[in-house]
Amino acid sequence: MTKEIVITSVKNAYGVKVKRCCASCGHKCIEKDGTRVCAQMMIKVQQKFKCKQWQMKDGLKNAGKGGGVVRLKGTAEIIIQ
Repeated sequence: MTKEIVITSVKNAYGVKVKRCCASCGHKCIEKDGTRVCAQMMIKVQQKFKCKQWQMKDGLKNAGKGGGVVRLKGTAEIIIQ
């Protein structure tokens, strides 16, 4: 019998839905070999792990705010009108 993990979600200040799991947590650190470590509890965790100390990371707090800038990779052609 497998245990199903239920992932809840919350909305940020701009109405964007954010899943409440390790992937969206501000305490998440990723080691060189790719494993996730919770900086708050200092343990290795899985992607869908969630705990009571979850905090939305700063980048997701601003999702939906707008004001982003598109930047072209490499050389860009300048058009003067």
